[in-house]
Amino acid sequence: MRIWIFIAEKLKNLFPGFALKICVYIMKSKKVSGNKELILDIAVLVDSLGNQRMAIECYKRILLVDDREARAYYGIATVYDGWKDYKSAISYYSKAIEIEPSYSRAWFFLANVLDETGEKEKAVRAYKRVIEIAPDDFWAHNNLGVIYEEMNNNQEALKCFKKALEIDPNHYKAHFNMGVIWSKLGYTEKAISAYQNSIVQNNLYPYSFLNLAIIYKDRGEAEISIDVLSAGIKSNKNSSFLYYNRACVYSGINCLDKSLVDLEAAVKLNPELLEFIVSDEELEPLRGLQGYEMLVSSCK
Repeated sequence: MRIWIFIAEKLKNLFPGFALKICVYIMKSKKVSGNKELILDIAVLVDSLGNQRMAIECYKRILLVDDREARAYYGIATVYDGWKDYKSAISYYSKAIEIEPSYSRAWFFLANVLDETGEKEKAVRAYKRVIEIAPDDFWAHNNLGVIYEEMNNNQEALKCFKKALEIDPNHYKAHFNMGVIWSKLGYTEKAISAYQNSIVQNNLYPYSFLNLAIIYKDRGEAEISIDVLSAGIKSNKNSSFLYYNRACVYSGINCLDKSLVDLEAAVKLNPELLEFIVSDEELEPLRGLQGYEMLVSSCK
């Protein structure tokens, strides 16, 4: 049976339908009965093939063999999590943890779900548990910091992001989050440095360019702000909000033709931006211009 799972794994990208048929064939075999490790491998494979219902059937078959198998409860939880059935996901993650209290992945994704459902304090406790079990879990420190920042507990957030960067000094997201916190705490130069580091590590993350450009715009350094946004657009051509924000900066320095060009690009990428365009005070210099009126009327 193992050879068939190996074949299915090799075929899953090129021939996913055939790989799934192999899994169905294996599950019908009497040799599979009672072999929870084999069934677990199949469950993970069919889940990766997009057949989550069959994955749940496999996990539940494991539980018929061993109702104390934490990995099966965890697997079911991940499927419900993917379906955004958070109530069921929480129930199954919790069951996995009840059986195996040091199951760090179950704690981690339970924390994610609790965060998604607005239970911030419980999410904090769950992430702290992950860190107790796995002190060098980068994402646990990073995500915990994000929650603290949302709760305006900025000093604790700062500690979390600093720890995340100790674990992975080159991760763009931790540098980005440091930029957010430094900016909130009023350390503008440190925020600028953090966003610049984030861009160096990953120039395909457009929000680093956006936040950095906003700092320069708020400081009255429009030309630098435009340069940052232009660099962001060069790397992220489909990020409508970069065009939109550059249009606002152009409007502020009376480069109205350039502003209109950027607004047209922004709306083409994301028509929903129109509702912001018609009410944004930063675009007031454009009101009444023929190009602006044509843009607004063409999108209605």
